[in-house]
Amino acid sequence: MTTLKDIAHDAKVSVSTVSRVLNGDQTLAVSHATRQNILDIAKKLNYTPVRARKADQAEEKSPSESPVIGVVVAQSIDEELNDPFFSSIRKGIEKEYAKQGLSTLHTFRLRSMDKEAMLKDIDGLIVIGRISPDTVEKMTNRMEHIVFINHYADEDLYDCVHVDFVRAADRAIRHLQSLGYTHLGYIGGKEREHYFEGNAVIEDERQTTFMKRMQEAGALHMEDIHIGEYSMQEGYTLMQQAIKKGKLPQAFFIGSDSMAIGAMRALHEADLHVPSDVSIVGFNDIEAASFSSPPLTTVKVYTEEMGEVGLKLLLERINGRKLPLKVVVPTTLIERGSTCLIHERG
Repeated sequence: MTTLKDIAHDAKVSVSTVSRVLNGDQTLAVSHATRQNILDIAKKLNYTPVRARKADQAEEKSPSESPVIGVVVAQSIDEELNDPFFSSIRKGIEKEYAKQGLSTLHTFRLRSMDKEAMLKDIDGLIVIGRISPDTVEKMTNRMEHIVFINHYADEDLYDCVHVDFVRAADRAIRHLQSLGYTHLGYIGGKEREHYFEGNAVIEDERQTTFMKRMQEAGALHMEDIHIGEYSMQEGYTLMQQAIKKGKLPQAFFIGSDSMAIGAMRALHEADLHVPSDVSIVGFNDIEAASFSSPPLTTVKVYTEEMGEVGLKLLLERINGRKLPLKVVVPTTLIERGSTCLIHERG
């Protein structure tokens, strides 16, 4: 089957340009010759647009019939269980779906899905998590309406909903600095880009932002950066390692609440108190954050709202909106008992 990438290769233009030309986007600034060349190559290669393929596969739905929506989760079951960030996004999609009175929602795991069989009757797709460009292309060649959540997709083509992780991490770091702390540590997990056959570790903006801000302050100590997996157990283990090293930082920014709760357990077992010995700021504001001991100061990410917005955007596209939109969901610092002013420490 001919793909947009095949046409782009022969026409020597981007996949984005090919898509916009084939969708009749007259606002695209390309020459008439380039536009015609793309159309000629598509015809020569017998390219069939997604809309036409779907029409061949299924009868048209009646106006009263609700659209069939698919949700692709890039994370494995274990990843989703260890880090509620992604399951909370999915919960938001499901809540909005029920609120809209829709009836058919299919959920797939990226690594176990049969693309041809599963997507042929889907009217629109929401993808949760970071996926590789090649995987995006394989999906979008089979799907006309698609929204990406927590992934920087091609903004000229697709709707996307994400968080400004740099700004969010800044909130945590600057809060600790405002309390008087100068010696900060970081505990975090590995950010991954997913594809059908597996995943690859990529830059985590929480970690890189921490390193940049500490370097700017002349206080970057690489031995105080501890990286594992995003889970409560890893937070516990990494804090144990930090304690054994000695010269423990005055405070930690921790990349997820689950890891932060595990880290506080390790401190408690070592007879170190939060915040009188070590202050902690987490990330996400999961439900357990307000029930930890002490309650966790954290950067709240509105994950359920990300899911709700993602579904609304997808329905708008299915109902005819052409202009792709990017929504950046804000974050908020929630101050609780795991931080205090440095001069208030015991």
